[in-house]
Amino acid sequence: MSSPLGSPVPACVVSDVPEGAVLLDVREDDEWAAGHAPAAVHVPIGQVVARLDEIATAVPDRPVHVICRSGARSARVTAYLQQAGWDAVNVNGGMRAWAAAGRPMVTDSNVPARVI
Repeated sequence: MSSPLGSPVPACVVSDVPEGAVLLDVREDDEWAAGHAPAAVHVPIGQVVARLDEIATAVPDRPVHVICRSGARSARVTAYLQQAGWDAVNVNGGMRAWAAAGRPMVTDSNVPARVI
């Protein structure tokens, strides 16, 4: 899942992610458990290729906003999805920027959400 050198990956800043957009969160399980966007779809980066049909069903609207902790892993997934014909956009700064912007975060437990 790498983009060819010199190929820019479509990206946006957190403030450009539309309210209510569904994010594709490609972080690992422990990162997800610590805190994630409420409407995010979780598919760890290592499972993206195998779960592409599931992602297409869960995220039917385009563009797909892809997010990780800082933006590096999500850039790789965005490049892969772009090459596969998807309208995918990397969220620059990832969940760190999401949290810093005060965007909503939740956990599946009763602990406060955080980015790890």
